Amino acid sequence: MRVLRYGLIGISLAIVSVLAVLRFTSLGTQLLGSARAQEFSLPAGNLGVPHERAMVWNARSAFAEEIQQTWAAKPLGDWQKAGKGNAPRVLLARLVTRTRLAETNDFLRALRPWGNSGSRWALHPDGDYDFTLAVLTAILWLRGDDPDTLFPTTRDHLLHTLLTEDGDRFRATVPRSLGIVNETENHILMTEGSRYLKNRWLQTHGNAAARYDNVANGMEEKLLAFLRELKTNGLYEFNSQPYIGYTITALLNLEAFAAEPVRLAARDVLDYLNWTYALGSYRLRHYPPFRRRYEYAAATSLTLGYQSAFMKTWLGYAPTPLEMTALGKGGDVHALFGACLPYRPPDQVVSLLLDKGRGYFAQLGHGPGASPEIYSAGSRFLLGAGGAHRGERANVIARPITLLLDDDASELADVFHLVGPGGDFRHWNNTGVERNFACAAGPVHVPSGFSAVRQRGDWRIFVVRPGLTVAIHSTPSRGLLAVFPNRDPDDVLRGILENNSDSAALSHRFRFPNGPTLTYDLAAPMDRWVMISRDGRMLDREYDRWPLLAGWFD
Repeated sequence: MRVLRYGLIGISLAIVSVLAVLRFTSLGTQLLGSARAQEFSLPAGNLGVPHERAMVWNARSAFAEEIQQTWAAKPLGDWQKAGKGNAPRVLLARLVTRTRLAETNDFLRALRPWGNSGSRWALHPDGDYDFTLAVLTAILWLRGDDPDTLFPTTRDHLLHTLLTEDGDRFRATVPRSLGIVNETENHILMTEGSRYLKNRWLQTHGNAAARYDNVANGMEEKLLAFLRELKTNGLYEFNSQPYIGYTITALLNLEAFAAEPVRLAARDVLDYLNWTYALGSYRLRHYPPFRRRYEYAAATSLTLGYQSAFMKTWLGYAPTPLEMTALGKGGDVHALFGACLPYRPPDQVVSLLLDKGRGYFAQLGHGPGASPEIYSAGSRFLLGAGGAHRGERANVIARPITLLLDDDASELADVFHLVGPGGDFRHWNNTGVERNFACAAGPVHVPSGFSAVRQRGDWRIFVVRPGLTVAIHSTPSRGLLAVFPNRDPDDVLRGILENNSDSAALSHRFRFPNGPTLTYDLAAPMDRWVMISRDGRMLDREYDRWPLLAGWFD
């Protein structure tokens, strides 16, 4: 017996040692995910999140109904291999559209849970069931009181067999990690949101057991505390590929079906996410820096981000629906959820998505060890910083600085962009964006179809839109881009040459004609903003401490 006890102790110590090593390595983030490992609180900043909703949305959307019908027509597939795949969403679509109900109910009643919730890794190989839980939870709440659609025996099987999480256990760490490794946001929200909503269903349908009382058992307060953290500090997995889609899915469930305090808290987080998307996107194209996963680092689509799929679906319900473009690879997975649940973005988010007004400058902080987002917008453009890589453990993918115009460009090659040095994002600090200006330690890419109307030395002047002139200076080790609204190209070139006659000084300084003088460090360390000063005023370069949302509107 003593030998057995010592053997178990030895195994436990070995597991702890492995986890401790994994927790602080890149391999660990691949196996166990990536989660916030330190506590901090960001200042709110001066760009508050809008929440006002006066817009009257349409009750129906042809675009959303097409998405639902497309999913309802898909085969149910192999449940045991479902994972993050199609079967749960096919069930959702069929029940929402009331399609093939007998077959769908029969299929559901025959199912058994295929795994367990929480991150999948070597000691938890059957994880990730919470991806399925989130969809099943929506099915319960959308059709559980409709016995003609979700038959009572099917509902009971769904509730008591397939929805595996209930009670008062709020798990914030990765399963079988001995409490050492923090769980990721998307897994916490999907698992604990599903647990909370199953409890709520049981209680609101007559089960008075104390374990299902979310207030008495502490679940509501724990979930509220987690949502408050997200509202205060933003997402650790900011702009994540692909996890932002699953985070939004879980939040949509809570916004639709939770008790009022949790519902409003979830809505606040959704509003924050959609406000940051509106600030950092143009015409539903979005190419920001992001955290997780490295295999998406080479993606060049400007429409890949799964938040764009939600936005397109919601805008299908707008008073004047937009003519929607393709959802992008994998976008239909998340568009279906947007088409089935009731959340709609605030009015100001909708107005800013396609119309940048007179423009703005925005700095989005993401806390210690992360990358900021920086955007400069005008009436017909959006200049977005690509961020900075913060080391392997940080899981931050830097991207090129991009200039988005009011056109239909959908690939990186189709837009002006800057990147450098070299072609590996691990060497990039592409935070060199100020108002109407960008710089990087590499050349400027000019998309085909654009020709310079003026050129002198390394300077080229482009009229990219009527009333919008762009000047670029490009060498293998230095790229500068400046945007001039409503300026004649001859005046732009003349003013640039007169104010920047010393070519060598361009490595650290640019003077706008009749405008500010900017200084910058193209070799800035990864934890510093490339920009140094504006008209001699030193800028706050330590972006680890930047507020959540700061800047100004013109």
